[in-house]
Amino acid sequence: MRQVIFGLILTAAGLSAQQPPPPPPPLEFFQAPGTARVYELRSGTLGGTSYLGVNLAEINADRARELKLNQAYGVEITRVEDGSPAEKAGLKAGDVVLEYNGQRVEGMEQFGRLVRETPAGREVKVLISRGGATQTISATVGTRKMKTLANVFPGVEIPEIHIPDIPQVFTTLRSPMLGVEAESLGSQLATYFGVKEGVLVRSVLKDTAAEKAGIKAGDVITKVDGSSVTTPNELSSAIRSAGSKKSFTVELVREHREMSVNVVIEDGRSDRAVPGARVVRNAQ
Repeated sequence: MRQVIFGLILTAAGLSAQQPPPPPPPLEFFQAPGTARVYELRSGTLGGTSYLGVNLAEINADRARELKLNQAYGVEITRVEDGSPAEKAGLKAGDVVLEYNGQRVEGMEQFGRLVRETPAGREVKVLISRGGATQTISATVGTRKMKTLANVFPGVEIPEIHIPDIPQVFTTLRSPMLGVEAESLGSQLATYFGVKEGVLVRSVLKDTAAEKAGIKAGDVITKVDGSSVTTPNELSSAIRSAGSKKSFTVELVREHREMSVNVVIEDGRSDRAVPGARVVRNAQ
């Protein structure tokens, strides 16, 4: 009898040893006396980075000639943010930044780095070309606040998560059938060129239908064969549709004047979108 009882005790002990341990007590956070424990999702700003508030595009040889530059260097301002340090300094869409505090500007990456490395609140000298004439503009570098997200517990510090600004992307299109390189038109450039909407011609290829029709860089195409166009993709689609006629009308605005030209498409030419998407970013 004793052996049976002793065996039952050993069996019970073995079973209890195989059972998982009880769960640990819930984690308690420090709580100030007289306050309730709170979980809060907070969004705000913390820190920042130096910026001017401009969108940029690279300068190539064709664009340099169109902008009346002696050499192909610098960066073109395509948009100025409302209320930004650049706007306050008088920078405008269409300006070309040639030097930043005496240092020659070769491209967007370098210019963005120069701005980011400048302490906020410091005044800088920016040499620009506007309409073929150079001038120096003084600008005070600002601070762009970064978006943050954090879980906050009273008495417990949790690192902030920083979400930097995402560069804006605009589309450029090369149209073999028409023979132009065109890009979308933002609101500021639309005002600059005196149009409500349209597609900006950045360059015209040699010996093409566009060149023979008299289309020039800086023109804003508003209609193709009577169809309104507001984006490079719409321009490409309208050209393909009208191309079957071999001859069609293109309405455009040049130096704030509306005009139309007749385009004749040569046999054997086709048109398809060639996305030369370029990143146009805020200088930080």
